[in-house]
Amino acid sequence: MTTTVRVPEERSARVPAEQRGPGRDRDSVRLLVSCGTEVSHHAFVELPRRLRAGDLLIVNTSPTLAAAVDGRIGHARVVVHFSTRGDDGRWAVELRDPDGRGTTRAHAGGPAGTEVRLAGDVRLVLEEPLTPYGSRLWWGRVSDPDVLGLLRRHGRPIRYSYTQRDQPLSVYQTVFALPSADGSGSAEMPSAARPFTARLVAELVSRGVQFAPITLHTGVASAEAHEPPYPERYEVPEASARLINAARAGGGRVLAVGTTAVRAVESAVDAGGVVRARKGWTDLVVTPERGVRVVDGLLTGLHEPEASHLLMLEAIAGRAAVERSYGEALSGLYLWHEFGDVHLILPEEGPHTERCFSNCR
Repeated sequence: MTTTVRVPEERSARVPAEQRGPGRDRDSVRLLVSCGTEVSHHAFVELPRRLRAGDLLIVNTSPTLAAAVDGRIGHARVVVHFSTRGDDGRWAVELRDPDGRGTTRAHAGGPAGTEVRLAGDVRLVLEEPLTPYGSRLWWGRVSDPDVLGLLRRHGRPIRYSYTQRDQPLSVYQTVFALPSADGSGSAEMPSAARPFTARLVAELVSRGVQFAPITLHTGVASAEAHEPPYPERYEVPEASARLINAARAGGGRVLAVGTTAVRAVESAVDAGGVVRARKGWTDLVVTPERGVRVVDGLLTGLHEPEASHLLMLEAIAGRAAVERSYGEALSGLYLWHEFGDVHLILPEEGPHTERCFSNCR
């Protein structure tokens, strides 16, 4: 456990911000800003005033897939979460049991050879666990190689029990999502970017804030066990690497939008601290011991106390700062999870700390 706070169930965001009342939009969420152990409270629409010209935001362009598909093992109903496509054509999948409320609960994977019948007479056969450390995720082979077509025809967005109802796939796409050449995407939304609207992006650009797009296709999170992230496919384009290096050289702050953006860009930095254009698989887990070499700050959602993502926050801000900010989020009645409020971590700036604090207020 990385922090001592506990999150009451009622602090889960059950529906998207734009569905919580008339006149609301995606950006109608709250923004917790922390700078060291200094914390302040804002509306997300104030983000442009918390940043400054020369800052650079790294954003994930991965689109969200309709990655949940109904199936059967014998006569028993299951839900298959398609997580990650391997280079050999297999898919990492998680089996879940329907809970009777429209969501799912954990289902032990395996054994090898288990056959799941999917829509359209498609068969999924489990072959081996994804890692030797657990049985939640399995590599499986699908009888129809067009799995992305199967998801388009029969899939729906992955939904967890703290949400109130099913939502259309469009609710799970961020303003930065772009179709990938091969149709790949994320099993779960890169949710830190969800509150951004085109209007807010335009205001940020007008104030001199830059954007560097990267892609990291996120897999299925561990909703119960909070396991460390496993390898995911990513790409840092040449143009984005140049933007990041130029911002750092010019004294701008490099701020990642989401833990996925941190994982991607920190996987693309060389021994000299220069970001290079790279793509492939990353198994990087950012911890306080490893630290960060590129990002100065982070815009992220609020994570469960057991989540491995909090180790990344500690690597960027330090444990004391994370505990202080999460305590403030709890006492301030912030909302958690993908439809919830967001947290902006800004760097302390040594002798210029007073400027950092002024940006927090």
